[in-house]
Parts: sequence; C-alpha cells; structure tokens
Amino acid sequence: MTTRQELRPDPTIRRRARRAITLPLAAVALGLTALAAPAPAQAAPPSVAQTWNTLMYRSLTRQQTAATLRTTIAAQQQTVVTRNSELTNATNAGALAQTQLTTATTADKNVRARVTAAQTTLTTARQNLAKAEKKKPRSNAAITKAKNAVTAATKTLTARQTEARTAATALSAAQINARTATATLATAVTNRDAAAAAVVVTQQKLTVLPTAYSLQTQATALGRDVVTQSRPTFAVADTVQVYGITVHRSVAYAFKRMLDDARANGVVLSGGGFRTKERQIQLRKSNGCPDVWTAPSSSCRVPTAIPGRSLHELGMAIDISQNGKTLSRNTTGFKWLQAHASAYGFINLPSEPWHWSITGG
Repeated sequence: MTTRQELRPDPTIRRRARRAITLPLAAVALGLTALAAPAPAQAAPPSVAQTWNTLMYRSLTRQQTAATLRTTIAAQQQTVVTRNSELTNATNAGALAQTQLTTATTADKNVRARVTAAQTTLTTARQNLAKAEKKKPRSNAAITKAKNAVTAATKTLTARQTEARTAATALSAAQINARTATATLATAVTNRDAAAAAVVVTQQKLTVLPTAYSLQTQATALGRDVVTQSRPTFAVADTVQVYGITVHRSVAYAFKRMLDDARANGVVLSGGGFRTKERQIQLRKSNGCPDVWTAPSSSCRVPTAIPGRSLHELGMAIDISQNGKTLSRNTTGFKWLQAHASAYGFINLPSEPWHWSITGG
C-alpha cells in the first residue's frame, strides 16, 4: 500500500539506483528480450516465477496460438491432398511399370526360344552339309544346297541373337523401372501417411489447448508462492523497464501487454513500480507509522506496508496512473483495469484503486 504521492516518479531514487547498480550488458539484453513478443520473459529464480510467467504468456497468446494451429492444419490438409495425388500417380506408374516388365519378360523368353531353335536349325544344316560332302558319288548340287542352308541358318541365328540382346536390354530396363516404381510408391505411401498423421497431431494440440482463462487461473493461484519464493533471493538485477516503469522481469511481458492493450482501447496508463526498501522506510516515516518495523500498515496515516513486505520492493506491484493522474474509481483507467486486469494476472487492492499487483496485496 502507498500514498497517492508515490504515483509520481522519484528522480532521486532513480539516480541512486543507477549509481548503485550497473547491469552487465548480458543482463540488459536479457531484460530487453523479456519485453519482446512473441518470446516470453526469462524470469529469474525461483522456477515458480518462470512458471507464472509462462502460464501468463500462454494465456495472452492463446488466441494467436489457436489461429496458428488452425493455419497449420489447413496447410497440412493441403499437403495430404498433394500426397494423395502423388500416391495415385505412383500407383499408376507402378502398374504401368509392372505391365511393361511382364511384356519385356515374355518377349525375352520368346526370343530366347527362337535363338534355341535357330541354333538347332544351324546344327542340323551343318550335319546335312557334312553328310553331303561324304556321300558317294559326290553331288555338287546337294553340297551347294547344304551350304546354302548353313548360310541361311547362320544368318537367322545371328538375327535371333541380336534380337535376344535387344530383348535382354529391354528386360533389364523394365526391371529397373519396376524397382524404381516400387520404391517411389513406397515413398509416396510413407509421405501420405506422415502427412495424414501430422494433421491428427496438430488437431489434437488444438483440441487440448487450454483456455486463456484456465491458464490465467493457474497463474493467479501461484501468485503468493511467486512472492514468497522470490523475496529471499531478490536483487535489483531481477527487474526490467516497461515504458519507464521498473517491474520484476517475471511480470514484465504480461504488464507490457496490459498497457499496450489498454492504449489500443484508448486508455493510456503509466505509474510507478519497484521501490527500494530504503524508500519504503522513508514512506513509513513520512506517513506517520507509530513504528517503522512493527506497526501494522493500518496504523499509518495512509496505510503503508512494513519494509520487507511491500510487493513494490519486488517490482510485483504497480501504482497505476492515467494521463499523469492518480487512478480513482470513477476514472476510465480504473474501470478498464477492473474489467480486464485479471486477464494479465493483476489484481486490485480494494482500498487503493491505483494499486495493482499479482496477489492483490
């Protein structure tokens, strides 16, 4: 809790913080990354802070994620159509290759039979020539006829052997084509099945995608654990700047989205976030608390948390202003936050319209 005056920037504290803390270049880069969509901020330990951040990131990008999944499904379904077409072509090509192989096999078998027959004919012709040359009395006409038969049979055998080589070449090519077609068909089946399976997987992702509300609810339930577990190890290096407002890096993405979306609705918000324990002590004193360390916040003139207990000291609470003025319940800024802030993980402290944090404390 804080006074309305805390909504104004404190240049003294800012200069002191700049002198005290010099962030390494890597830490600055990490802080900038925390604010850059679409990647969620990298929260410092403990892990529960990162879990809160991740849940809120998923909640705030749920609509975009669902749209992306639907676009992916449409593209994958088109891929299935393409793969089915490829499968049909491969099936047809395989059938044609098998027909050509059958034809080539038959042709090779037939020509081999003709070669065998031609060889038999040549053998017989040679035998007849030998008989004619041995026959007494010698018959030149018979010998000439036998020689002509040998010549014709030799010519026929040569032609049949040429045909056989051609048929063998055609058969070899048909066998290669058939093997290629078989492999192509197998690949087409695999690709079609993979494309169909991809559609199912993406559809399942869309089906089980949690609602933004459920993710936000999970994050809200972790708020107090985030605060409790972050406090012992908190360091100023765990904070980043969001439009000049210093907040814990684990809430930076959600907070930035909230300011951006409010601005898109015509509501310009700003404010003050992180403050040091020293500043909290000063506030306790200036607000007239009976004792800085022990008096309850309600005992102060303006309720002010005991040093070490304020969420401002973690950068997890923000005193929000609109157009440079403190929020009141009748401002458009408060009404907008009242309607929408919970979607970004921020809850109002009922006694202070300007005070919003991840626990409502």
